[in-house]
Amino acid sequence: MKRLLLVTAVTATAIFLNSCSSNMERKEIRWGYNAENGPAVWGRLGPEYVLCSEGRRQSPIDLADASPKRSPSVIFDYRSSPLTVVNNGRTVQVSYEEGSSIEVEGARYGLLQFHFHSPSEHTLLGETLDMEMHLVHRNASSGELAVVGALVRRGSENAAFAPVWENMPAAAGEPRRVNGVSVNAEDMLPSERLFYRYDGSLTTPPCSEGVKWFVLTTPIEMSAAQIEMFRSVINGNNRPVQPLNGRELCVDVPEEK
Repeated sequence: MKRLLLVTAVTATAIFLNSCSSNMERKEIRWGYNAENGPAVWGRLGPEYVLCSEGRRQSPIDLADASPKRSPSVIFDYRSSPLTVVNNGRTVQVSYEEGSSIEVEGARYGLLQFHFHSPSEHTLLGETLDMEMHLVHRNASSGELAVVGALVRRGSENAAFAPVWENMPAAAGEPRRVNGVSVNAEDMLPSERLFYRYDGSLTTPPCSEGVKWFVLTTPIEMSAAQIEMFRSVINGNNRPVQPLNGRELCVDVPEEK
């Protein structure tokens, strides 16, 4: 009888330890872009990520069939910022010093950071471009996020990105402030500021919705060497397009001259 109780206790302990081990393994799974932790399974990696699979207003989307519309201007007030850059294993991100912003319909959104995806996340009539830059902003009062997206095509070398590219971390690590180096997001964007506009979400977990999206209609250019340098560090970090689900997608109409 004692031997039976001992065996039962050992078995129960083993089951408990295996269960704990399984739970620990589940908790240790970090979202990413591989088969085991990529976009197809984000919604199953934890309850905080449920919108990634069940959300109805998700990003990115295909930008086809946008309705022409005269919309309020997006007013840019971007300034130079000391360069703080990080490779977090999922993207290369530049944190921005306070003081730069966009304004939409009287609401100001401060620029927090910008980062990159390759290939692009948004598509044009099903076409995926070489890269995409996201400039992430937040309204200090409401906490609402607004993202300016810039699609990237292969073309001429883009000198505005040199401070980031020359200091791009080759491996994942902690954010690094680069002494004596600054960056200006204003110089990175095209002079024509017309947008595709829609309400969506973050394109990464937790896929939070209620994000205002402004995707520039004019792509920016980077050289083949610049694109390949980024891809040698981070590649394949794009979420597939999501259903529009009846949302309004508009494209700015140029002002008549």
